[in-house]
Amino acid sequence: MKSDVHPPYQQVVFHDMTADFAFLTRSTMTSKEKVKWEDGHEYPLIKVEISSASHPFYTGQHKIVDSAGRVDKFRRRYAAAKK
Repeated sequence: MKSDVHPPYQQVVFHDMTADFAFLTRSTMTSKEKVKWEDGHEYPLIKVEISSASHPFYTGQHKIVDSAGRVDKFRRRYAAAKK
């Protein structure tokens, strides 16, 4: 196996700027910015615009599109045209 092919897999902090929510995980992403985490260690900081803390699907603000009503309307409209 070749050495130095894969990027380093390290702990990083992702910070959701919209919800002001941060979490520590492992990733191959890097950043010049550092942040001091709750455990006292410094980790690279990756700023993101959306995460599970701010995404409408996870926050319960997701709107479900009811396509069944549109299909029924289409069938009613064009059923009369066939006759």
